[in-house]
Amino acid sequence: MIAIFVIFLREGIEALMIVAILMAYLKKIDQRRYFKDVIAGVVSALVLALVGGVVVYATMGTWSGRPQAIFETVTYLLAAVVLTYMTLWMNKHARTISNELRERTDVALTSGERRGFFLLAFQAVGREGLETVVFTLAIIETRTARGMIWGALAGLALALAISSAIYQYGVRIKMGRFFKILGVLLLFFAVGLFVDAIGNLQRLGWLPILNHQLWNTSRILSDGSALGDVLHSFFGYSSQPTVLQLIGGSVFLVTVLWRMLAHQRGAGEVQESPSPQASS
Repeated sequence: MIAIFVIFLREGIEALMIVAILMAYLKKIDQRRYFKDVIAGVVSALVLALVGGVVVYATMGTWSGRPQAIFETVTYLLAAVVLTYMTLWMNKHARTISNELRERTDVALTSGERRGFFLLAFQAVGREGLETVVFTLAIIETRTARGMIWGALAGLALALAISSAIYQYGVRIKMGRFFKILGVLLLFFAVGLFVDAIGNLQRLGWLPILNHQLWNTSRILSDGSALGDVLHSFFGYSSQPTVLQLIGGSVFLVTVLWRMLAHQRGAGEVQESPSPQASS
């Protein structure tokens, strides 16, 4: 439940935050007549994501054995890559997303194309919706339906509350630090998915290297227990890891964290450097 809660919270906030900033800016410049185009884009994107998720899940239900293992492996890898890209992108654009969105809004207003607002909302919600579908499919087989439903509803409810505050107070709410915290948390979640993918690849016989089991802590803390599931989801914990899983997960985590820190240092240097006018 906790993993799905964080996923829906993170994706819900990012999608709804963009929509909230867009509508807040339209309200500020007295262009409320475009609200219906934004709402139409949101609804269309949600329907697309929902239908796509149902179709893929129904297709998954017809598979078993090796085909299902292959599909799960591909889903694990895809979800890990998308999560990592999403985290790095938000880490880079969290501070400038409001300005970028306002510029795109001004372009849509200047061109006089109402479908521009539809596409802005559709793109924002559709992208996050499809990402949510990928992440959900990656873990749906290991979670109970009840836990996933409650986790998703709780995450969406909190995301809606935060987005409503953004709409009411506009860009005065700073989300950079919030997204960084959630980004790091979901980065560890991506590591867990990557470790799962390595395990599947080894069981499929596609990575027949370094498959020696390092330890077995199933009696102390099993992956299937409540605490073990949380630790596995967010920190890549495995009660029976192989050598390759430990190496692969560690390299994955260190590489992405190094990339995030390198970007933060670069952004700090840009902010601290004097402007040409100040130095002249």
